[in-house]
Amino acid sequence: MVTSTPPVTTLALNKPKLDNLANEIWKSAERLRGKFKAYEYQGVILPIIVIRRLECVLLAWREAKRADVLTKRPKLTEKELSKLVKELELNPKQSPFSNKTDWTLRKVYQEDHVLLEANFRAYINGFSKNVDDIIEHFNYRATIGTMVKNNRLAPILSQYKELELGPDKLSGLEMGYIYEELLRRFSEQSGEEAGEHFTPREVIRLMVELLEIPIPDRHISIYDPACGTGGMLSVAKEHLLDRAATLAQKANIEKFVTVHGQELSPTNYAICQADLLIKDDQQAKVFLGNSLIPNEANSREPGDQLPETKFRFDFMLSNPPFGVTWGGKDGYEKEARKLEQTRYQAGMPRSNDGALLFLQTMLGKMQAPEKGGSHIAIIFNGSPLSNGDCGSGESEIRRWILENDWLDAIVMLPDQLFYNTGIFTYIWLLRNEKTARHRGRVMLIDARRQFEKEPKSFGNKRNRMTDVHRRWIKERYNEGWKPGFEDEHVKLYSKADFAFHKVRVVYWETDEHDQPAIINEPYGKTFTAANLAKEQLFHDSDLAFRVRVKADKNERTVELVLKPSDTAAKKLKAALGDQRKILSVEWTHRHYVQDDEYIPHGEDIEAFLKREIAKPIIRWEDSPQLGYEILPNKYFYRYEPPTPAKDLLDEFWRLEKEAEKMLEGLAR
Repeated sequence: MVTSTPPVTTLALNKPKLDNLANEIWKSAERLRGKFKAYEYQGVILPIIVIRRLECVLLAWREAKRADVLTKRPKLTEKELSKLVKELELNPKQSPFSNKTDWTLRKVYQEDHVLLEANFRAYINGFSKNVDDIIEHFNYRATIGTMVKNNRLAPILSQYKELELGPDKLSGLEMGYIYEELLRRFSEQSGEEAGEHFTPREVIRLMVELLEIPIPDRHISIYDPACGTGGMLSVAKEHLLDRAATLAQKANIEKFVTVHGQELSPTNYAICQADLLIKDDQQAKVFLGNSLIPNEANSREPGDQLPETKFRFDFMLSNPPFGVTWGGKDGYEKEARKLEQTRYQAGMPRSNDGALLFLQTMLGKMQAPEKGGSHIAIIFNGSPLSNGDCGSGESEIRRWILENDWLDAIVMLPDQLFYNTGIFTYIWLLRNEKTARHRGRVMLIDARRQFEKEPKSFGNKRNRMTDVHRRWIKERYNEGWKPGFEDEHVKLYSKADFAFHKVRVVYWETDEHDQPAIINEPYGKTFTAANLAKEQLFHDSDLAFRVRVKADKNERTVELVLKPSDTAAKKLKAALGDQRKILSVEWTHRHYVQDDEYIPHGEDIEAFLKREIAKPIIRWEDSPQLGYEILPNKYFYRYEPPTPAKDLLDEFWRLEKEAEKMLEGLAR
């Protein structure tokens, strides 16, 4: 089988070239203004880009095949040669995809424009089923009708009919950036929040290196539950091929490595499938659907088609969308809760951030330790580290992970690394078969300064990580476990170091003379024996009530004093009797404060409260369960003394003089 030579993969991007191409493509989107709504732009532009890229691959394949056939059978006529090449193209063993027609975008455009729609539809209908599925997920056939109605089919075909989008001109990395840059612009145009964060290839490469995927001599599987356009899976395999030292090792990678993914967005899924077709990666299995819910026949949308009841994976990596709502009327909470007793048994996070659901999905698909276990790398923002109070879903998920000793390390990344967001991010590394040196410990690596400035910013991406920075992180991850290793950017903790007690404490307030503070105030609750009994239990001191009642058209005030040992029901009945109408209640009690204290696990709670509160404590109560949070910024905090007041004044007067000179210049 003859195929075009794949381009050499590189982490570098030719930014001027990509900027120019993205701007050229964007011009075609701007031509749709007034004819299409902003959110419809991507439905017009992205499919034609994919079709043209596939066409470029197919045209290169045909040329290579013609040359190959002619060397073997030089006497074939042009007609015979064309017929034979077409027969080979339609053979799935020869070509990963095909088109049974002789149309191209250029030929369609050059024909009579009265037949433009019919010829274009004939062309796309001529593709093999695997390409047809991609076109269907774009819902492109319906879009063609709208393009014709709005007189935009001809201009679009004119722009793309000869655009150089083949792999020999644009690497997979470069094409991936173009897709994601366009998705970002489409999101901005339509006023939508860009949910996807295209992961820079240097970050994916770092994740893959930290996963320590070996050159295989047996089957190994790689999985991404939110694979987007497939960048994570592609780079993981490319990294292995780059490391292969021999042809035999490369052959083993192609033979033994299978990549698996799932993607919710039909557009991203279609782009991913097109990329896999171009690479002819027959070991890749990517599905359309929501990996966080079960796949059921009567569901509103397809669910997890790689469930843990049937599938387990050796290596998993992902950059799931940040802050995506999964609950409420706009989410899929009902479907997700069907897994509450199995996959999500540890707990479920708040409904407006499903990040930890992705991690639980990956943890549920780990290989058993006796079968080699699994390694996981996942990118989060800061929310999963500490969001959620003691006993909340997030805290319980962290507790479950830490108490099972699955969390291996967290790498703090620089900000402004991503194209669509400038926030700080974190790589979590997890595994269920820790070596003895890792067991019971979690490593934190502060790599926030491991970057250099981009020569030219790409959206929000103003920083980049080079080979040097990735090597710095990898070295510390490898060496940091060893006894005696010291580095201010690496810290090791036990799982108990992240635990805390949430203690509800009630203490008396005192006045300025350090005497018990007394307060008179209206009683805001229903004046019943049950409520009074609760007040007695809580205050554990004398309570005085002044109750204004009405009986027989007369009003009077009844004084009621409750001691801690009194029976509230008896005292209330004795004071007011059975027939009464309560108009208002005022009460006098010692002023108290009720507060929650968060106390590190291992500290003496009573000593902590006595030291920190320094007030007479009525009572305290610990939560039934430990809370867990991880605060990397706190652990790596370094005090920087403020600028001395004298220096600040000197700087102020210097600026003042500069301002005076500028004003004098303006006056002239």
